[in-house]
Amino acid sequence: MDTGVSELAALRGFIDRHPRLFVLTGAGVSTDSGIPDYRDTDGEWKRQPPMTLQTFMGTDLARARYWARSMVGWRRFGQVEPNASHRALAGLESRGHVAILVTQNVDGLHSAAGSQDVVDLHGRLDEVRCMHCDWRGGRHGWQDALHARNPDWALLDASDAPDGDADLDGEDFSRFSVPPCPHCGGIVKPDVVFFGETVPRDRVDRANAGLASADAVLVVGSSLMVYSGYRFVTAASRSGLPIAAINLGRTRADSLLTLKVEQPCAVALDAL
Repeated sequence: MDTGVSELAALRGFIDRHPRLFVLTGAGVSTDSGIPDYRDTDGEWKRQPPMTLQTFMGTDLARARYWARSMVGWRRFGQVEPNASHRALAGLESRGHVAILVTQNVDGLHSAAGSQDVVDLHGRLDEVRCMHCDWRGGRHGWQDALHARNPDWALLDASDAPDGDADLDGEDFSRFSVPPCPHCGGIVKPDVVFFGETVPRDRVDRANAGLASADAVLVVGSSLMVYSGYRFVTAASRSGLPIAAINLGRTRADSLLTLKVEQPCAVALDAL
C-alpha cells in the first residue's frame, strides 16, 4: 500500500478509536489561507525570530517598526478566511470528536470556521490592548488610527510575513507615528503573547482541563518547537495518552508520537 494512503488509513483508525481528542494546532493549519509559517521541515527558523516583548517595550523605534510592518500586513491578514483544515476540525467538533481545540495561532480562523471550544493560547491579532491601563480595542479601529497618523505609509506594499506583519525593510521607521492608548496615553500592543511573554494562566488552565477529559491528542501543523504548546504533549505522554501528529517535517515530540502523518494538513484532515 502507498505510504500516504496507509498513513491516512491509520489516522482514520486513530480517530475512530479515540473519539475525545485534545487538538493542538500550529502555523501549518493556516498556510493554505495564505499566512506564511515561521519554520522549515527541520523545525528551524525560515527568517529572523519574531518580536520579543522586551524589544517591543524597550524603544519607540522598535514599536514604530512593528506597527508600520503590521499596518501594511494587516490589509491582507485582516481579510484571511478559514481553509479546509479549519473547516474539517470544526466538523470533527460538531460530531463530538473534540474535547477542546488549543491553537498556537493568532489568526482567529478556527472560531471563524465554526469551532466553539477554542483556546487561543497566544491571543488574537484582531484585538489590541494597553500595557498600562489594560484598555482593549479592535484591530480594525486601531488600523484606522494608524492610517490617520501615517497616510503616506498606507501606500506602501510588501510581501506577507507570519503573524500579520509584512517584510517592510529599508524604511526610516523613525518617521512612523504610533498612536497612544486613547484612554491613558500608554503603550498599545497587539493582544498576543510575544516571545518572552507568559501565556495567561487561565488559558493554560482551560487547556489542561480539556486535556484531562481527552482520550488522545491530535497535533496538527505544528513542529512543537515552542514550549507553550509542547508542554501539553509531554503532559499527555506522562499520562499515557496516545498522540498523533499531522505535520510536514520534524517535530520536537517525534519520539513521543503514536502516529505521525507527513502530509499537508488539508489533505490529511479531508480523509477524515
